[in-house]
Amino acid sequence: MTVRIAKFIADTGAASRRAAEDLIAARRVTVNGTVIDSPVFFVSDGDVVAIDGVPIQARTQTELYAFHKPLNTMTTARDPRGRKTIYDVLPDEYKNLKYVGRLDYKTTGLLLMTNDGALARKLTLPSSHIPRTYLATVNTSDFSGLDAARRGVTVDGVSYRPMQIDVLKNGELRVTVTEGKKNEVRIVLRACGAPVRKLHRISFGNIELGKLPVGKIRIIPQKTIDALLNSF
Repeated sequence: MTVRIAKFIADTGAASRRAAEDLIAARRVTVNGTVIDSPVFFVSDGDVVAIDGVPIQARTQTELYAFHKPLNTMTTARDPRGRKTIYDVLPDEYKNLKYVGRLDYKTTGLLLMTNDGALARKLTLPSSHIPRTYLATVNTSDFSGLDAARRGVTVDGVSYRPMQIDVLKNGELRVTVTEGKKNEVRIVLRACGAPVRKLHRISFGNIELGKLPVGKIRIIPQKTIDALLNSF
């Protein structure tokens, strides 16, 4: 089986396809020790691909994990302000995983992690329309403004798709979004008169957080991954 060199690099998670093409143009990529200067090049099983002399490995199996992100952790590898990150919480054997999208510092709950950079990008594309569901504790008992969020709103010039919002018996909101814009739940609910005090993600597509303890991680079965990918 052969594949274009830029796609091979992207599939390993070492760089996006566009970044891979830039690396190739800069003559930083070799195949079996020979410098490649064109993205119109195919590699086969057994070829040794390296970037800056460091070999990269094709993934033999995609792995996807559910991680219960704790409060007050950054979804990043390093924080310039020195705040705790998810990688400070993850066990050493999982520190090479990539996060799928982000949860902000104060948001808790389900964060997907994977060894496949291409899968991470695919799952976060707005065009995927994958539903993400949150429980939101808000600083109001007046929910009359939520219909605007259900219809879709524009806040500070940014348009947000309609959200599914259910008011639960305890006054919490169950909010489902399909877009994944940065801080969209907090921004939209604040604009609709229901500022968020606590935000907790409970599901991503067909994957649920369930009773996974805070700071723990579990692998997702392949059949669940297949069902998720077949949903869009």
